[in-house]
Amino acid sequence: MTKPCLSREARMNARVAGSGDTGKAEVALTLGSAIRADEGQDLAEYAILIGLIALVVIGAVTLFGGGVVALYQNIVATLPFTD
Repeated sequence: MTKPCLSREARMNARVAGSGDTGKAEVALTLGSAIRADEGQDLAEYAILIGLIALVVIGAVTLFGGGVVALYQNIVATLPFTD
């Protein structure tokens, strides 16, 4: 007879409702499901995305910063109310 395939939540509920006897196989199943858990994956993806955006911004400021400063100084120099 084949065992029915249970979801992770069903296995965890069965562990909680059990007799409290935790064997090695059950501990290994818990560790395996904790290692494969993807709850922190979204946070890691957002951190990588923010890091890449920061690198692009830093690169753009480094590349175009001098030109922008020179353009700004030329505009300020042509204003009539500057000393």
